[in-house]
Amino acid sequence: MTGGSRGIGRGIVLAAARAGADVVTCYRTPGEAVATLEEELAGTPGKHQVLRADAADATDVDRLAAACEASPGGLDAVVNNAGTFRPQPYTDLGPTEWADTLQGNLTATHLVTRRTLPLLSAGSSVVNIGSTVAFIGMAGGVHYTAVKSALVGMTRSLARELGPRGIRVNTVSPGRIATEALDELPPEEAERQRATFASFTALGRLGTVDDIARTVLFLISDHAGYVTGQNIHVDGCV
Repeated sequence: MTGGSRGIGRGIVLAAARAGADVVTCYRTPGEAVATLEEELAGTPGKHQVLRADAADATDVDRLAAACEASPGGLDAVVNNAGTFRPQPYTDLGPTEWADTLQGNLTATHLVTRRTLPLLSAGSSVVNIGSTVAFIGMAGGVHYTAVKSALVGMTRSLARELGPRGIRVNTVSPGRIATEALDELPPEEAERQRATFASFTALGRLGTVDDIARTVLFLISDHAGYVTGQNIHVDGCV
């Protein structure tokens, strides 16, 4: 699991650990979130590793894969969650920002998936975390929506290529999810954003990290044994 110290990634890591999985996850920037994640994981069954690694760096990915390879239980699932995004008007979008977004999202998914593929066997699962903005669009996010759209095509093709080996590949595309990023805003602004984004959905609320985590756990379980090549929107119907 990449990008597991905050937000959606953290929710998936903790849900998997509480369900009895041995989890290997990574983070790029040290901080309190990493320390608290390690504390929470220590209270769950199993053996877990929280490593500093950049999923967009091939050398770091090698270290991450080596940790999975050394795990006694082997590797049953890969969840590609790590990603980068800095809003930028298209007219100001330079080659560096474009390349960084491509590397931090799409290329990172490719590096991790390709490196861990030899560790996967029949019944294994790869889950890529996409975004519903790839299908509804977002001003200031042309570069981000482009790579998330490409991720869907990558998922579909990988599902066809790896299907004969019994390996399933799917995308989960979250809508607006309430994470700690909202809590870090001034209270009035946080409440305004919650109300605004909740009003866009059929269910009248923001999603939670548990909403995403439960979907990912379903996809990596035997219950989803005939589900592959899919892009599952978890967005409350925006």
